[in-house]
Amino acid sequence: MSVKAVFFDIDGTLVSFRTHCIPASTLEAVRMLRRRGIKVYIATGRPPVFIDNLGELEYDGMITTTGAHCLTREGTVLCHRPVPAEDVKRVAAHHLAKPEDAFPVFFVCDDTVFVTKYTDEVRRVSELLNIQPPPVRPVEQVLGRDVMQIISFFPKEEERRYMTELMPGCVSMRWHPSFTDVIARGVSKSAGIDSVLAHEGIALADTMAFGDGGNDTGMLRHVGCGIAMGNASDEVKAVADYVTDSVDDDGVARALRRFGLID
Repeated sequence: MSVKAVFFDIDGTLVSFRTHCIPASTLEAVRMLRRRGIKVYIATGRPPVFIDNLGELEYDGMITTTGAHCLTREGTVLCHRPVPAEDVKRVAAHHLAKPEDAFPVFFVCDDTVFVTKYTDEVRRVSELLNIQPPPVRPVEQVLGRDVMQIISFFPKEEERRYMTELMPGCVSMRWHPSFTDVIARGVSKSAGIDSVLAHEGIALADTMAFGDGGNDTGMLRHVGCGIAMGNASDEVKAVADYVTDSVDDDGVARALRRFGLID
């Protein structure tokens, strides 16, 4: 197949949850892609402030915050879609009026990130992602800010209630049982890919994407060829065109070699 751009999720795809590093085989595979003139873009749920684990990886740009903020390596912004201000106000009002029903939240803003309260679950997820937990601040500090993502620590069984009551202008992009990435309705990795392709002048048919989590399913369906990692959930594997080995077993390099994109 003709591939002119490849999109990579970070956690569980490029970066191992076990080592918190990118395997050497993946770094070399991506270098080979770019030497062949194939564009490489990151496509992650992480906001820019949490992207600190790419090391020496070569890439041409990023789809961040599950598609809410996309930019080139040089810093040209291709897409910027914040959460509706009314949804932010509803979440803040709920936390103030019903503290006993308030779930922990990471508010990801343009200029800062903070969490409403620190719990064992927040600590465990921070350790999983190998990030420093953001500072704890009063929820009212979010008012008037441009919020790109509301990382919400409620279980899946409570998701419909909270999304309907508090964040109707948003969608949930869950990839972990403990929390979900909440972004503006209409925002997704797929929409971010479309912004990149318009900038690069590349057809959707000439694209490939790699992912492992629930927020990657739409992206894998959207591109010309969707690759699920061996460590992906069954949901992700079911929508993929091909399932490769795990991130720790050179899955990225093996798949790129299988499709003839690298030697």
